Amino acid sequence: MSNRQKVGTKRPVIAIDGPAGAGKSTVAKAIASMFGLRYISTGHFYRAVALEALRLGVDVSSEESLTALARSTDITICSDARGNSRTFVDGEDVTDRLAAPKIDACVSEVARVPGVRLALLDRQRSLAREGGVVMDGRDIGTVVAPDADLKVFLVATLEERVQRRIAQAREQGHEACRGAVADGVTHRDRIDSEREAAPLRPAPDAVIIDTTGKTPDETIAEVAGIVAQVIGGHAPGPDRGHEPEPSRVKGERACST
Repeated sequence: MSNRQKVGTKRPVIAIDGPAGAGKSTVAKAIASMFGLRYISTGHFYRAVALEALRLGVDVSSEESLTALARSTDITICSDARGNSRTFVDGEDVTDRLAAPKIDACVSEVARVPGVRLALLDRQRSLAREGGVVMDGRDIGTVVAPDADLKVFLVATLEERVQRRIAQAREQGHEACRGAVADGVTHRDRIDSEREAAPLRPAPDAVIIDTTGKTPDETIAEVAGIVAQVIGGHAPGPDRGHEPEPSRVKGERACST
């Protein structure tokens, strides 16, 4: 059965995975906007737990403490009026704090804990089951949504991913030292690939795309062409104008910010 036959009239689920700095969020956001789908970054769940751990002084080396924190923290992800994904922790919008270097430094330690991943998995899967969504992360195609209609796995050289991380940090007003960023990305690669629970790896049926040397628009166009083949129709332009629908978990609400 072809991918297009597989989708039929079902609201599609697009999984975009890959290591840090490969371009997942940029591509996933654009694809969601172009095809009128919701965008969900599952990494925000783990970043939210990491943020709460730092705020409360929870030992990030304690698997038991992190698991308890993940179970008790109310994490809400929804879309604002522009289709941007917003993350709330216990009702507070923390989206703009999730990309801070201190979060980058410990999020893989949080995400590697099996109990944390299990505590957050049902919430992520419930979003996938609603359909009509583009989800990015590291285990979407293998664990969160193994039956996704399309699985894309983005890769890029370490040098390119480091440069992208530096540019992203500076755009957000954070200081970025090349050596520290390179060490951080390498550390995250190792932890994400070697962790026991849901290690970073492409699904057997994933489309692997190397984004090295490509502009974001070039990668977006390449992925959009594949998405159009899978769900039918033609790849639309970036100004199609569809607003992604709100995504809700545990009584979530649509954002108005």
